[in-house]
Amino acid sequence: LLYNIYLQETFRNNIKAKGIRMTIDFYYSPSSAPCRSILLLGKGLGIEFNLIEMRMRNGDTKKPEFVKLNYQHTIPTIVDNGFVLWESRAILEYFVEQYANDDSLFPNDPEKRARVNQKLYFDMGTLYQRFGDYFYKLMAGKVPLDPEIYKKMEEGVGFLNTGLEGQKFAAGDTLTIADFALVATISTYEVIKFDLSKYPNVVQWFERCKKTMPGYEVNQKGVEEFMKKIEAAFPK
Repeated sequence: LLYNIYLQETFRNNIKAKGIRMTIDFYYSPSSAPCRSILLLGKGLGIEFNLIEMRMRNGDTKKPEFVKLNYQHTIPTIVDNGFVLWESRAILEYFVEQYANDDSLFPNDPEKRARVNQKLYFDMGTLYQRFGDYFYKLMAGKVPLDPEIYKKMEEGVGFLNTGLEGQKFAAGDTLTIADFALVATISTYEVIKFDLSKYPNVVQWFERCKKTMPGYEVNQKGVEEFMKKIEAAFPK
């Protein structure tokens, strides 16, 4: 408990005191894992958001005013004092470099930064990608559940479990932006009743992150929103 309190205080001390700060426009969906990773880091860094919820089924991301901002018409997208950026992991990096008091969340040391990037790319290209391949296509009504892709999901979580052996967080013994991305993904796995109990390192890391990240409830609210969407799409 004392260790978790220490980690929380260390994290809070990473907030940069910059005086007056512009509120950042945040185009997002609360149920989206990439969007939740941004909300979670923003909460910890004390960033103020002007939240603009985008409803994909209503075509919000394809409206001319949004496409003018983001020609890929994707979320999350931020506008920070005129600077427009999308892709969640790029936004995580930008927030640390722009607003954190030090580099602990995204180290300047080449080897440490490479480890963080490795885990970010693993989340993007393996862990979150496999979840999307398995479940989002089903929600879109395109394909039935594929047990072979589910096995790939299990393999991906197994990779994460192995990578966490002997360390407290995803890229070592300190919290980094890789943990924010991965926590958003793993909490999404939980929604579809994925059995994490077979991966003890993941379970311990997940609980540690929940206790360490200030304002974890912003992620939990989004998880609950995603759960509501699933219940609506697949009524019992």
